[in-house]
Amino acid sequence: MTAVAATAPATGAGLQALAEEAVTWAYPLYEMRRMRAATSPRRTEAGQAAPEGMRWCNLFTHARQLLRAGTSRVVTPNNDTLYTNAWLDLGAGPLVIDVPDTAGRYYVLGLLDFYTNPFAHIGPRLTGTQARSFLVTAPGWTGTLPAGFEAPGAHIQAPTRWLWVIGRILVDGPHDLAAVHALQNGFSVAPLADWLAGQAGVAPAPRAFAPDCDPQAPATAAHFAAQVNAALRENPPPATQRELVERFAAVGLGSGCTALDDGQARALQQALDAVLPRLRNAQSGTTQPSGWVLPPLVLDGFGSDYLTRAQVALKYIGMLDGREAVYPMAWTDAQGRPLHGGARYRLRFAPEQLPPVQAFWSVTMYDARNYMLVDNPVDRYAIGDRTPGLHRDADGGLTLHIQHARPEGEAAQANWLPAPQGDFYLCLRAYLPRPELLDGRHALPPLQRLDNDKET
Repeated sequence: MTAVAATAPATGAGLQALAEEAVTWAYPLYEMRRMRAATSPRRTEAGQAAPEGMRWCNLFTHARQLLRAGTSRVVTPNNDTLYTNAWLDLGAGPLVIDVPDTAGRYYVLGLLDFYTNPFAHIGPRLTGTQARSFLVTAPGWTGTLPAGFEAPGAHIQAPTRWLWVIGRILVDGPHDLAAVHALQNGFSVAPLADWLAGQAGVAPAPRAFAPDCDPQAPATAAHFAAQVNAALRENPPPATQRELVERFAAVGLGSGCTALDDGQARALQQALDAVLPRLRNAQSGTTQPSGWVLPPLVLDGFGSDYLTRAQVALKYIGMLDGREAVYPMAWTDAQGRPLHGGARYRLRFAPEQLPPVQAFWSVTMYDARNYMLVDNPVDRYAIGDRTPGLHRDADGGLTLHIQHARPEGEAAQANWLPAPQGDFYLCLRAYLPRPELLDGRHALPPLQRLDNDKET
């Protein structure tokens, strides 16, 4: 008799605790189903429409303009890169991803399994910036590896049937868009058989699928269970988690579960109402004395840290491996007070104390109500090492001015990051961070709140 079979069915408080555990574990599956429905295309860039009610997968789509307020469907989006995305279904066999030669320009394709683990990356850190091809195979694939895919990193073995590829290509501003568009056009995905056939000049045909999800629907127990259970049927959990997941059948979650009974619906709804606000309000990671929160160091995946995995899925879905990029967050000033647009703040990097990176860094502003970019009169959503016209301090340091109202003085306006009227937070994006930033040895400067107009 297995341990699961020997366990009595949970009731009362035990059932509620189990439901909350299940929601925390399963939330990334729910969010991936939502994001797949929201971001997979109805039309190819050539204008080919998917059949009614269906979407395309196995197809790269490209954001052609830098994100602005109101143009993102992904929380905490960045304003430094153009996104190049694809939803991949390996159910019909292996796929081949071709990437162009970016001539040293930073880019990354981050591959997320359906549990949001960033299990593989394509880009300069691991695979260089030259033109290459990568074979992606489903769990348990036992076919013969075609010639050319023996090189390190060229064969990507996926943990789940469905994957989300979130690509980022560095853009140095509007003048750089045409060059990046040309690079985006060089990314492609094709079934292995088509790729081997070498149909030169013929674009691979995408595959149509039914997303079977309304991404705008509220997180009711019935909707949550339907999405999670559909995800589990296509993307079984790893063997180490199957016994855990079997317990969740008591609250209606599992690949074999169908409609919820009244008790399951009640327990699951109460769990959603308790867990989701908790995830939104919780801060994960390590808080530095300056107030910056260093996120948990995610290396290839979350392992058994299901709480952090759920928090990231809710707030920062698409997070890369920490060695690729790290995202310190600031929610409070140096005294621990929440950041608010009604106050004025100064963020000063002393000489030689800019964020230590091998690629690039930026500080991006977000509205704390919806985790989105903030509309502002100067169309500035981030400040970083490539921002033109920044004024350096007399000693070579850099002072950023963060507030809702336009600051006085040419230098302050040049270094102004506009805030909303209400609560906000900051994300410092550091691509290819150096070890001292990853392990906390590099101390980020505090946000100093200026309490009167005489402070400078």
